[in-house]
Amino acid sequence: MSHKLKIAGWICAGALAGALTTVSLQTVARGSLAPLPLEELQQLAAVFGMVKSDYVEAVDEKKLITDAISGMVASLDPHSQYFDKKSFKEFREGTSGRFVGVGIEISQEDGLVKVVSPIEGSPAYRAGLKPNDLITKIDDTVVKGLTLNEAVKRMRGEPNTKVMLTIFRKDENRSFPVTITREEIRTQSVKGKVIEPGYGWIRLSQFQERTVDDFVRKVDEIYKADPNLKGLVLDLRNDPGGLLDAAVAVSAAFLPENVTVVSTNGQLAESKFIYKASPEFYQRRAGADPLRRLPAALKTVPLVVLVNEGSASASEIVAGALQDHKRAMVLGSQTFGKGSVQTVRPLGPDTGLKLTTARYFTPSGKSIQARGIVPDVLVDESEEGNVFSMLRTREADLDKHLGSGQGAEVKDPSRERAREEARKKAEEEAKKPVAERKTPEFGSDKDFQLVQALNQLKGRPVLISKTQVIERKDEKKEN
Repeated sequence: MSHKLKIAGWICAGALAGALTTVSLQTVARGSLAPLPLEELQQLAAVFGMVKSDYVEAVDEKKLITDAISGMVASLDPHSQYFDKKSFKEFREGTSGRFVGVGIEISQEDGLVKVVSPIEGSPAYRAGLKPNDLITKIDDTVVKGLTLNEAVKRMRGEPNTKVMLTIFRKDENRSFPVTITREEIRTQSVKGKVIEPGYGWIRLSQFQERTVDDFVRKVDEIYKADPNLKGLVLDLRNDPGGLLDAAVAVSAAFLPENVTVVSTNGQLAESKFIYKASPEFYQRRAGADPLRRLPAALKTVPLVVLVNEGSASASEIVAGALQDHKRAMVLGSQTFGKGSVQTVRPLGPDTGLKLTTARYFTPSGKSIQARGIVPDVLVDESEEGNVFSMLRTREADLDKHLGSGQGAEVKDPSRERAREEARKKAEEEAKKPVAERKTPEFGSDKDFQLVQALNQLKGRPVLISKTQVIERKDEKKEN
């Protein structure tokens, strides 16, 4: 591994709770910083003293300080965060692919907790939770007013304990309770099979510590089942991200050696870095290239990448690299747009600070942040269209989101018009029987986007989107 990567330590690329994460083992001194604003710091100390002495009842000094830190960091952007003891532990557990909870990827919308995606096979998945469900209560606690971190704390717990979530499902216009038993979540991040003779499908639901090894095993299984593969579909739909080295490795599996996979850029010297399709940028153990067992044919097999609005961060890195190098055709919907880099530094033995320090750029130099990856071919979720796509929250819709850094942000009026049309279609869809509204399982014979991906590989006509509007909130203004 390169010198810079050794210094960086543990690197992740998750979605709303993560993206690229670098855990340094020591605080970095920066003598070039401007002088501290002493007057403002004196005001902060004065307010602290007044609250401590004058508030109606006694307050915990440590809680005041940690709340002040949390508020300061949370005001920057949606992804910077202060970790207390419990949340820091849970954060580290999440990247290992093991934690105790209900098993959902979440974000916030209108002060509520929004389900981005239930983790396949988890208690939440088995309980029937769906993307875009809103959690309004956790047990007896109203979610409105809770931070995302506080909501996560309440949903996590000990194995075999129960938590009741009150769900509001917008497309059905109803609320209902769901009682879920917490368990250790061991996410299976890789699935795959031969769809039909000559064509394979491999799905990554997250980029974790085991993902690369599981990916290699699954590719090996597919090629053993059909050595004469004519085409492969790499499915990254609803993949919220994960470990950066896993994303670089999966990209490298399909790309020529040593080409650029992704670059980062920010104020710090260590934030300016280029990650390439070479073992030194992704291998975890010296001398052991996890991709060495892959069949050589994987470098040239015709490839289609499936993405949607739930594809974020690490999955956007993979899609962007394969698209820019013209190694794959990207099909589906515009991705989430999580292209900022967070650095996590311990503040003590069991607390830490996650701070946005850079942006991701695809090999051609395009910023992912607040833009996402625009597919080569826009394909709807179903033959009837992408009924709910415009209702889904993307990075550019989040309050205080970081801009792309490649032009001023402009509002697209067509976005709101498309949202209104989607709302009307959602109301019509809600009138249908539940069985008819259920989105087919990814990888099934009723998976419309997968069928279109296979058509693309076979040179057959592809049914392009009837409803999608590309969101361009960050663009260079034309003079």
